[in-house]
Amino acid sequence: MSLGDVSKRIILGRKLRSSQLGETLLPKRVALPVFASDALSSVAYAPDEVFIMLSLAGASAYVWSWKVAIAVAVVMLTVVASYRQNVHAYPSGGGDYEVATVNLGSRAGVTVASALLVDYVLTVAVSISSGVQNAAAALPFVSGHEATYAALLVLLLAAINLRGVRESGAFFAVPTYGFMVAILGMSLWGLFRDLTGDLPQVESAELKLVEAPGYEGEITTVALVFLLARAFSSGCAALTGVEAISNGVPAFRKPKSRNAATTLLLLGTIAITMLMSIIVLAREMGLKFVDPLQLGQLRQADGSPLPEGYDQHTVIAQISRAVFDHFDVGFYFVITMTGVILMLAANTAFNGFPVLGSILARDGYLPRQLGARGDRLAYSNGILILAAFSILLIVAFDAEVTRLIQLYIVGVFVSFTLSQLGMIRHWTRHLRTETDPAERRRMLRSRAINAFGLTMTGVVLVVVLVTKFLAGAWIAILAMGGFFLLMRGIRSHYDRVSRELAIEAEDQLLPTRVHAIVLVSKIHKPTMRALAYAKASRPNVLEAVLVSTDPVERDRAIDEWDRRSIDVPLKILDSPYREVIRPVVQYARAIREASPRGVVAVFIPEYVVGRWWEQLLHNQTAFRLKSRLLFNPGIMVISVPYQLSSSHLGERRAELMEQVPASRGYPTWADTIDRQGLE
Repeated sequence: MSLGDVSKRIILGRKLRSSQLGETLLPKRVALPVFASDALSSVAYAPDEVFIMLSLAGASAYVWSWKVAIAVAVVMLTVVASYRQNVHAYPSGGGDYEVATVNLGSRAGVTVASALLVDYVLTVAVSISSGVQNAAAALPFVSGHEATYAALLVLLLAAINLRGVRESGAFFAVPTYGFMVAILGMSLWGLFRDLTGDLPQVESAELKLVEAPGYEGEITTVALVFLLARAFSSGCAALTGVEAISNGVPAFRKPKSRNAATTLLLLGTIAITMLMSIIVLAREMGLKFVDPLQLGQLRQADGSPLPEGYDQHTVIAQISRAVFDHFDVGFYFVITMTGVILMLAANTAFNGFPVLGSILARDGYLPRQLGARGDRLAYSNGILILAAFSILLIVAFDAEVTRLIQLYIVGVFVSFTLSQLGMIRHWTRHLRTETDPAERRRMLRSRAINAFGLTMTGVVLVVVLVTKFLAGAWIAILAMGGFFLLMRGIRSHYDRVSRELAIEAEDQLLPTRVHAIVLVSKIHKPTMRALAYAKASRPNVLEAVLVSTDPVERDRAIDEWDRRSIDVPLKILDSPYREVIRPVVQYARAIREASPRGVVAVFIPEYVVGRWWEQLLHNQTAFRLKSRLLFNPGIMVISVPYQLSSSHLGERRAELMEQVPASRGYPTWADTIDRQGLE
């Protein structure tokens, strides 16, 4: 076993059998942090975005903050109620993609899938970037290097998820519940202090907020409506991650649908409570918060500019520092849990993206490799692809949440809207055949919920597109279009290949003749084995072929051939330019053209070695030759292996790898490798 194999087992753990898949299913107490951490963590940055938008019109616009929060809460309740219908109707894990495909057609399904894939990538990028930004408030060494630390955290999350869903869920449960305790505890203590008249002001309360250009003085009604729409669309970032539960129903313990629906209800209740609490507390405590790129809007109490290098802390950081002004442990607990949950919230995407990718791969819209489970029964390829795309976004946008957030939520509301439309058609179709009155009432109630959900999510989608398109949402739409075209192209390729591979009548006919060629470089054991194997296949014609690049070597080979009285004719192909590949390919093609209904079988002797560096010293010509011959119809390439003495090392490595799943002691593997002297 190589050092890489040992490292892989140490990082990922022992392999799991396919029959152990049931052991990875999640109870509700673990499923909540696994699938709801994204939506819960959105509470940490959604209030920031609401106040940033409202700050454009000055502090007077903050009076609308709690009303915007109520609007966001209504939408969230609607979406949660709608998705509770989804998980019961489509428990297979396809989520919005399955709903849209079954009820609206494949194009709608691929549209939803492309939107969700983009949203999952953005979820990781935004969550990790936001977590690093929060951590920078307490860890000075992070400041200025946010993108680097964010990329490293994505890699760490990918490694954890490669160990399997259950293990990652157990790992994330404590911080997720810790975040709930921190935010709810901070809110309750702040509410108590407010009721007793002891609620302090936040650090930014004494600052002055200057209107942004275009919002000076009394703004028009149209401008106010547009401003509130922008604040509302930014606040709807709190809804991201709600759909992940509908995609992850297969990961729940039985009864899957009921457990998933209960988890959805818990998610909605907790998220709305935390969101409303933070926004109300921020308003009561005099918060002033602006876009980090426009700190010029903030002035000191006397109207002078802020000092150079002023650091604007996040909304939660300011509230917790003020609420726990005499209890530093509480402040650091809130900041720590917020930073951790934001970084770990990406785990929702690491569970949703690979599952969706596997379903799309099964349906032929993504490469088949995404449908294969890894050693730990996780969809490893999907996890790695998600990590790569997320790091690319983080580096490109320098881990700036405000810049990334403009790309956000477009995709998720596209999927929300199409999913609701699909569910309406689902209930309408079933109502045509359902005769039981009680069941019909249930279906009518469900359709009404989905119809209201369609109205709400459709309105939000329009608002998001109007308010965020030029601010960066066009990039997300372009990415969705790219994924759509890519998936349609992959499906077209698989369909075309399937048609080409369909068996026809002539495919069962035997070739008229088989012309076998054994390639000869030297007269040695591999050559003799290839000749013997070729004879055993009983071709119509059998000959050995030697490419002559050196007259001396050619004559020596001919003499050796004659001396040993080998009963196979030896054909010499002259190569004045010392090429080996081209003469063989041309000769095989010429035989094929002379007998179009026959086949040409090319036997290539190959060495089997046990060390990686030995492979570099052998078989390079054989590899290049096979690569050329494989593109020629009617020419079959047969490798005839000859095992050199070092090949037993490779065989021993393979045996040890087969024993790895049964072993639990990693030092034992290393000791075995050391005793055997394997590389």
